[in-house]
Amino acid sequence: MRRAGSPLWLWLAASAVYAFLYLPLAIVVIFSFNDSLLNAEWVGFTTRWYGVLLADEEMLRAAGNSLFIAVVASLIATVLGTMAGIAMQRWPVGLLRALPFLVLTPVAMPEILLGVSLLLFFRQVLDLTLGLVSILIAHITFSIGFVAIIVRARLAGMDESIFEAARDLGASPWQTFRRVTLPLILPGVIAGFLMSFTLSIDDFVITFFVAGVGVTTLPLQIYSMIKVAVTPEVNAVSTLLMALTLSLIALAARLAPDGIQGRR
Repeated sequence: MRRAGSPLWLWLAASAVYAFLYLPLAIVVIFSFNDSLLNAEWVGFTTRWYGVLLADEEMLRAAGNSLFIAVVASLIATVLGTMAGIAMQRWPVGLLRALPFLVLTPVAMPEILLGVSLLLFFRQVLDLTLGLVSILIAHITFSIGFVAIIVRARLAGMDESIFEAARDLGASPWQTFRRVTLPLILPGVIAGFLMSFTLSIDDFVITFFVAGVGVTTLPLQIYSMIKVAVTPEVNAVSTLLMALTLSLIALAARLAPDGIQGRR
């Protein structure tokens, strides 16, 4: 309901913005249950397109690739991003002053520019054959910054005297991290993992440049299918991917510190 005292025009403007953002998503979900091969009009309700989707070997293979890449890239990015976030918060001196710039640059850089840069780096510098490895490296690269931001924000809201007390009581740096720091920042670490997983599994632009031939992810497979027409099968897989993405984003938002926002 509209909050008491809020101008009517502001409420209407907000409603229009939300409708613009979410109405197309609702249409995709609705037409995934349309009993027609064409999406020109509503014919009737059916769930058979989800059965067709589960029998599509190419789609299942692409989904398996996406899940594997998202899990591995998120795990590695979470470890590296956690270390980077701690370093940015605890040791902003010397050469480490440049760490925020190095870590956050992939976050601020346009995806198409990052994709082209990684493509040139893989082919002209590393002479790496594009494929699963190049996709993993690319996804790790742009995910580290998001984990570092969340972990750093989690640390920024903590009292440093807690860690000083642990050291005064004789705890080594590793014991302090394992028994004090990690338990306190664990919600932020989990939120960073979920955010990385979400960004990785639905990334298209960067993956498009570094995938090469023979490796297809779910977004790339969907793109290849809509070149001909947007079939109900595309709507079905988009609905499932949307549900997974929104669920992970909502969970990450609950775990992350206040003020942390996703890339998309």
